[in-house]
Amino acid sequence: MEAAVDSVESARAAARVGADRLELCARLDQEGLTPDTELLAEIGRLSIPAFVMIRPRPGDFHYSETEAAVMLRAIAAARVAGAAGIVTGALTRSGSIDRGLVARLVEVAAPLPVTFHRAFDLVPEQRPALAELGGIGVRRVLTSGGQSTAFLGRETIRALVSAAPPGLTIVAGGGVVADVVERLLEATGVDELHLAAVRFDPAATATGAAPRSRPDPERLRAVLQRLGR
Repeated sequence: MEAAVDSVESARAAARVGADRLELCARLDQEGLTPDTELLAEIGRLSIPAFVMIRPRPGDFHYSETEAAVMLRAIAAARVAGAAGIVTGALTRSGSIDRGLVARLVEVAAPLPVTFHRAFDLVPEQRPALAELGGIGVRRVLTSGGQSTAFLGRETIRALVSAAPPGLTIVAGGGVVADVVERLLEATGVDELHLAAVRFDPAATATGAAPRSRPDPERLRAVLQRLGR
């Protein structure tokens, strides 16, 4: 059970209720960006492994060479800080896997495992993409099956689990809640789940600043309890 968090408080709250792994991000309201150095500095004090999101900006996943250099430096910083893994991804303008950049990201991250994030849901030819990612050395792919929630995309996720090459794990994420988690696991055959363990203040700010997030471990707790944990 992986919990996405964007603060020390949300990380500690998720660990307390039973998360097995954390995904450290900034701006979860924008599907996660590279966290700041203050959050990275806390990795060694956390009680469970933390994977670090490497995504330099919101928007598409086609990156310039300047952005690629920023991502490579961020991975090196995360390794030094004590990250247990890296979460990242890159696509070409046509939406296929940017094999060259992803291979560089995996190389710099080694020996840490790399998860390819939900940019995978935008890839048009997913089965060949799985083989490509496995060949590059990616260890996990996070997906909602191309739908707004993993439960809605459960049939696609099941097909991806069946098509994944040895050594590549499919992680189901997106709208994972207690009411559907048992059916989701049964329908997909996944061994790993991903959900956010924060909530946001719905009030918009006049300045357009990032909405304030707060720890929200209760959804995680409810999912774990439904699974008998």
